[in-house]
Amino acid sequence: MFDAIIIGGGVIGAMCARELTAYRLKVAVAEAADDVCAGASKANSGIVHAGFDAPCGSKKAKFNVEGNRRMEQVCKELGVRYENNGSLVVAHGAEEEQKLRELYERGLENGVTGLQILDKTALARLEENLAEDVTSGLYAPTGGIVCPFQLTIAAIGNAMDNGAQLFPSFAVCAAKRTESGWQIAAKDGRVLEGKVVLNCAGYGSAQVARLFGDASFEIRARKGEYMLLDKSCKGFVRHTVFGLPTAAGKGVLVSPTADGNILVGPTSVEEDTYDTSVRREGFDQIREKADAMLKNIPYREVITSFAGVRAYSSRHDFIIGESEYAEGLFHAAGIESPGLTASPAIGRYLAEAVADRLHAKKNAEFHPERKSAEWFRQLSREAQNEIIRKESAYGRIVCRCEEVTLGEILQALRQNPRAHTIDGVKLRTRAGMGRCQGGFCQPSVFNLLMKEYGYRAEEVTKNGGKSFVITGGEI
Repeated sequence: MFDAIIIGGGVIGAMCARELTAYRLKVAVAEAADDVCAGASKANSGIVHAGFDAPCGSKKAKFNVEGNRRMEQVCKELGVRYENNGSLVVAHGAEEEQKLRELYERGLENGVTGLQILDKTALARLEENLAEDVTSGLYAPTGGIVCPFQLTIAAIGNAMDNGAQLFPSFAVCAAKRTESGWQIAAKDGRVLEGKVVLNCAGYGSAQVARLFGDASFEIRARKGEYMLLDKSCKGFVRHTVFGLPTAAGKGVLVSPTADGNILVGPTSVEEDTYDTSVRREGFDQIREKADAMLKNIPYREVITSFAGVRAYSSRHDFIIGESEYAEGLFHAAGIESPGLTASPAIGRYLAEAVADRLHAKKNAEFHPERKSAEWFRQLSREAQNEIIRKESAYGRIVCRCEEVTLGEILQALRQNPRAHTIDGVKLRTRAGMGRCQGGFCQPSVFNLLMKEYGYRAEEVTKNGGKSFVITGGEI
């Protein structure tokens, strides 16, 4: 019997798990996929939003601003890359400048600090590649960037290090009330029992809610396509540059990533299913909008493209708190942008609510810190050589593009939550994320997975399920 069961291993579920283990509670995380960070948390902009866009008085506004204030410290504790690079929203002419002024006023009401409206001359001092017809911009110095999958994996890992248990491939198909709380069942027959349940299931959160008898909201899908530019483009922009937001979202952005690439996108496409395919017309739309903000974007340096699906609710706001229809079921549903930014605040809010319900005391043994996944790369050459003398695995480069060592990959295979797939290693170490996109390192990662877990070649997958890399034979 668990005190709290979290359904969903994305960034919201991860932050809830981490915050719950700060109390003397027995915590479980049930994730439908074979690994954590399998949905929207691995395919988004990685932007830490300042909070000027969300409607005043909304849950989005509240948790955005609070999450922004907490993000830097959380990342420091978890050993996750974070950069306070600031953001710009650019305008073209008087009509758009009026909308910019509205964003400014909304941001002030939401509690965003440091906002400024800058003229063209001041903007040019911040970004030299702005389009010629940009006339002014809203500058938000509290904006930032973070690696979204590193944040998710580190938070889950920290929760596990503090006692939480992870149940991957646990697709919830049934729920029933018990004398002490709830029992949930997976399609393969496994069951978990808990006093309370936290619904952090992303795109599946409405379906999960219905299993508990709560049909009060619907979840819809909105796809966003992106282009990623090589690290050789680092410095093309220093801030996150937005156009004016629309009803469909914050619009196309051009931004540095926490890893040193440049990200361009996303589109905003309504979908009936969870579709992560990309379209040529999507890239044409991205280029048209990005070119209106910046000149000479080096599209020839695109090394990959991808799409993420944002799950938004029929209420058009975050759904956070205990269900009115199922006692002991807590929702974190409809968490679209700025969900990544809001995640530290949402996790703390729900953990406090659960702890209050269960009369839980603080866990004196809770340890908030986690060793960085890239601790070795952060060392000086002298310190690296000292490590290599003790552990030779750190002296072998596996991924040339990202300079990932064998030692770092072995760490990813052995540290909570352990990587079991090629993409699992990729998300934890960046092996395969460079210019060649795994062309050099993937065979080595493949063989390491076989050796570590005793897999046959036919059992190694790209991202779990039936995503087998090869059929038959050995390499």
